[in-house]
Amino acid sequence: MKNIIKVVMKMFVKEIIEIKKPTFSFEIFPPKSGGNLESIYGTVDALASLMPDFISVTYGAGGSSRENTVEIASVIQNKYNIPTLAHLTCVGSTKDQMDNILKELDEKGVKNILALRGDLNELSTLGDFKYASDLISYIKNKYHFNIVSACYPEKHLEAYSIVEDLKHLRSKVDSGTDMLVSQLFFDNQAFYNFAEKARSIGINVPIVAGIMPITSSKQIERMVSLCGATVPESVQRFIRAYGHNSMAIKEAGIAYATRQIIDLLASGVDGIHLYTMNQADIAKRIAENIRGILYALRVKRE
Repeated sequence: MKNIIKVVMKMFVKEIIEIKKPTFSFEIFPPKSGGNLESIYGTVDALASLMPDFISVTYGAGGSSRENTVEIASVIQNKYNIPTLAHLTCVGSTKDQMDNILKELDEKGVKNILALRGDLNELSTLGDFKYASDLISYIKNKYHFNIVSACYPEKHLEAYSIVEDLKHLRSKVDSGTDMLVSQLFFDNQAFYNFAEKARSIGINVPIVAGIMPITSSKQIERMVSLCGATVPESVQRFIRAYGHNSMAIKEAGIAYATRQIIDLLASGVDGIHLYTMNQADIAKRIAENIRGILYALRVKRE
């Protein structure tokens, strides 16, 4: 069993999807630079017990907390024996800085990179890499990592149209992207429409669906402003009904995310990536809700 674990933890996430489709994975975010890491390891402890197929670790806003990202990714990979997907962004990064981070990740056994342009704030600027495709090409030409890219079912906020956004996505795939993980969405049909269009222009890498459970009305307002996801009337209805009660909206959000995931799994999605917001209790509830379905789908594949 220990040998099997060692083999799996060293795998590229694309290979894990090929073996275990559909995958179930989590995203966590590190504390800000200089923050205490103990709290995040408590979250990792709880998430590790759910046996995810991999865990991704984000950068902070504007490329901050990159040191914490590398350290946390290394601990998840080597202490918890869970394949780890480390986020890297173009924001504020020179080639020398990127080389240092990539060499450290490689030395620590982290083999999977989510390469992003990154969100710009008023204090941040782009460095030697202007677009995610630039970073992807650079990594692919110099290193041996599995490269994951982000995709946007309802297009990136800065894209003029979904057609333009898909052209940029095809460019990232042609640059060396091995797998895609979607931005959050609340309307599954938007994801299905996007995936169909992506396949129609030759994007054939795995596409994992990103799901964020709604836990408060303020949370959804912030996330929609950042990514532009459509909020269906059914979601607006339960926010209006339960938004004043933190427990009620949390329960409704868990139920809605569970329904989304069940439908996505029934439709043959490559995997589910749960944006946990470091709330392990919510991830646990959802994991328990879909455990039997995931098991049945994997047994069927075998």
